[in-house]
Amino acid sequence: MKQQTFTESFFYGNYFYGLCTVALSIEAAVQQYTALNPFWYYLFVFTGTVVYYTKAYITESTVETHNKRARWYIHNKTFVLYSQVILTLAMLLSLFFLLQHHVQQLFNINITEWILLLVFPAVAALYYGIATPLLFKYNLRNTGWMKPFVIGFVWAGAVTVYPIVFQHILAGQPHELNFFGVLLFIKNFMYISLLCILFDIKDYAADHNQQLKTFVVRVGLRKTIFLIIIPLSIVGLGTFLIYASLLQFPFARILINTIPFILLIMVAWSMQQRKSILYYLTIIDGLMLVKAACGITGMTLIK
Repeated sequence: MKQQTFTESFFYGNYFYGLCTVALSIEAAVQQYTALNPFWYYLFVFTGTVVYYTKAYITESTVETHNKRARWYIHNKTFVLYSQVILTLAMLLSLFFLLQHHVQQLFNINITEWILLLVFPAVAALYYGIATPLLFKYNLRNTGWMKPFVIGFVWAGAVTVYPIVFQHILAGQPHELNFFGVLLFIKNFMYISLLCILFDIKDYAADHNQQLKTFVVRVGLRKTIFLIIIPLSIVGLGTFLIYASLLQFPFARILINTIPFILLIMVAWSMQQRKSILYYLTIIDGLMLVKAACGITGMTLIK
């Protein structure tokens, strides 16, 4: 029982998302041959991720008492509130220690860096809607077909762009966009967007009732899997293989980096049958952690 309680708290409480953010951030730095950021940076992105996702769940009004995740938030309200307070304080403290000796560098960064720093939090805020009567009904989440790509865009920015921009800020060096960085951003953007489309299968009934036109609602379950997820996964895998062969990656590095794509196709195939909420959180979202582990291993252990 205690193990089940810990598992539910870890996944329902969004701590797993925080872990995925840290792992993908390290992968992006390693793949772009950039030094890792200090401990305080990773504490900041971990706590920021958990606070953002948890705030979204505790501020949502829901009557879906049959939803296990919604019930968990109702039954653990005190724990969640204490967790939010502690994590918010840790997030602010980590940001203070991260920038205490580097405030001057913030005033010296260029317009491109400011855009990269601000665009992803702005889109993340618009995803759930700004808390005003004028803008709330236009939140990006209500655009069903656009929802997975908005999430993919924010995640790709947080784990691909931010680690490099912050490293350059801390080092007092200007950040310049490069072809490989853009390519890595697109790769992460598409991979996470496909995971989000898979995740929408969980909410098919609710989205259909609310007339939220996600891909699953628009084209149906099987077409989403066989005409969208699997073909795009194969295209992504093929693109990676071409790119890796052009750069003459070692065969073992190519092999280990194909694992996330193969697993994505296998998981998509398995989605033809209904799964539990923990399946979506552990297996589908777990593919982000697998991708990070494969990317880090391929760059650090295989030369």
